[in-house]
Amino acid sequence: MKTLLLVFHSNTGGTRQMAEAAAQAAREAAAAEVRVRLLPAPEAGPEDVLAADGYLFATPETLAALSGPMKDFFDRCYYPALGRLNGRPYAAMICAGSDGTNAARQLARIATGWRLRPVAEPLILCTRAQTPEAILAPKTIPPEGLDRCAELGAALGAGLAMGIY
Repeated sequence: MKTLLLVFHSNTGGTRQMAEAAAQAAREAAAAEVRVRLLPAPEAGPEDVLAADGYLFATPETLAALSGPMKDFFDRCYYPALGRLNGRPYAAMICAGSDGTNAARQLARIATGWRLRPVAEPLILCTRAQTPEAILAPKTIPPEGLDRCAELGAALGAGLAMGIY
């Protein structure tokens, strides 16, 4: 059985909603053929990364970068997994206030170092939160945004199940 690992961090709930939508859709698309693991970044470690066959990384963009806990996940896992993941598929989801491209770029550089294979463009959902109050407030991702997350999760799950990835 193959494993799809979804690692996420969420400051205000938006990224968690995105990751949960993707995980649920991956489970439905892959049925009994792919094990879907949804782990918060602080709980995920090198053994989880090494045991997976594909990845979906979800992070908020914080100060135009990956969130601290997501960066910590990559810092803890990067060298133990280096040279051992070559060619495995991955995709990324970013919950951003306005842009999200720098966090996506950072994540892509890390994935390139691991020699992961991108199977989709980064999915960036913008909340348009621009004031300190709006940035810190709990987020609700609209249904159309969650649908996009679900499509990405379903594609990864089905791709692993069918042996495409």
